[in-house]
Amino acid sequence: MSNKIINYKVQPGGKFTGDITVPGDKSISHRSIMLGSLADGITKVSGFLEGDDAIATLNAFKAMGVKIEGPINGEVSIHGVGMQGLQKPAADIYLGNSGTSMRLMSGLLSGQDFDVTLTGDKSLSGRPMKRVTDPLARMGAKIDTADGKAPLRIHGGNTLHAIQYDMPIASAQVKSCLLLAGMYAQGKTTITEPGITRDHTERMLQAFQYPVEVDANKVSLEGGHRLKACELHVPGDISSAAFFMVGASIAKDSALLLKNVGINPTRTGVIDILKLMNGDITIVKEYQRGGEVVADILVRSAELKGINIPAHLVPLAIDEFPVLFVAAACAEGQTVLTGAKELRVKESDRIQVMVDGLLTLGIDAKPTEDGIIIQGGQLTSGTVHSHDDHRIAMAFAMAGLRAEGEIIIEDCANVATSFPGFIEMAAKAGLSIAAETQS
Repeated sequence: MSNKIINYKVQPGGKFTGDITVPGDKSISHRSIMLGSLADGITKVSGFLEGDDAIATLNAFKAMGVKIEGPINGEVSIHGVGMQGLQKPAADIYLGNSGTSMRLMSGLLSGQDFDVTLTGDKSLSGRPMKRVTDPLARMGAKIDTADGKAPLRIHGGNTLHAIQYDMPIASAQVKSCLLLAGMYAQGKTTITEPGITRDHTERMLQAFQYPVEVDANKVSLEGGHRLKACELHVPGDISSAAFFMVGASIAKDSALLLKNVGINPTRTGVIDILKLMNGDITIVKEYQRGGEVVADILVRSAELKGINIPAHLVPLAIDEFPVLFVAAACAEGQTVLTGAKELRVKESDRIQVMVDGLLTLGIDAKPTEDGIIIQGGQLTSGTVHSHDDHRIAMAFAMAGLRAEGEIIIEDCANVATSFPGFIEMAAKAGLSIAAETQS
């Protein structure tokens, strides 16, 4: 994790052409380390995301006695220790900015026989954890928090019992946390979602030959089974590809091919929303690999139109909304988002932070309790603050393609959590962007 201050300077104009391959999917990379560490045998992973968040997960399992080789050019070998083979770490486990690591590991570690404390950076320490610790307590877990937030002190040696849990919010992290705890619980754990969320955990459990039942919005598994090592390929992260989808849509005379992008049907909300906005997006080639749907995606310039974003697409695009707000700023007419209160408790309050930045850049944007109203217009120039949020920083970088003048984005170091090499790839595609580093 870097302590340096990194600001982006983006010059106006440009177009996106050629082809790029974005880094590996962050969600899948996290899960490959977690399940590979608990499996019997050696799991081989290719395409692993070498970003700070995924590396935090990798280092956490190394600290608990798992031998992990790599990553070298995205390749990782995990020498699984089995379901009961993790060891008590010598110190607290620091997870940096990674909410996925903390929430999923809280479930997995609730079933161990040792105590462990999970800590994070300032941003992660402000994010709500009761959404996982409360249902875990119902299963018999013992977790101390700081007023519902990190650090999490997880007490080992407790017997976990299966529960039937109706999730109050649609959250893949909560669902996955409880499934991982359910592997250690007595009985059958069943989770019912209020809306469909990403299903990488269910798919990967099946790849590791752990029986899991999926019935519409219900997921169930029984405790006590084993995980069998396998080979995994991590496709490109659609959340990272989303920045370039929007960039190619809003920049004039653009045609950009995004290769090897994961298009898991629980993650394609960004494509669906851009198409509803009159986006020109074509799936050039689609195939199955490692239990996930993968595709090459061609995106061309389009005259975007403002829309009311359908409620059923909100959980399928929850991480992509910062850059979709930039698309809305460049669209003709008004775009309205509701039902997205979850955006207020991400790495930043993504609704308010994006409103503040869009207003600075001359766009009429209004926050609501659970969403935003954006009137399309002309992006101007100015200095915006990312609030150390990687997706905010990259979203405003794309705004430069349609801005009248220079955009300066402050505090962009955390882009490394999900998209190492973003500056280089954006410049290769056609964005005029540079980073300035301060000690």
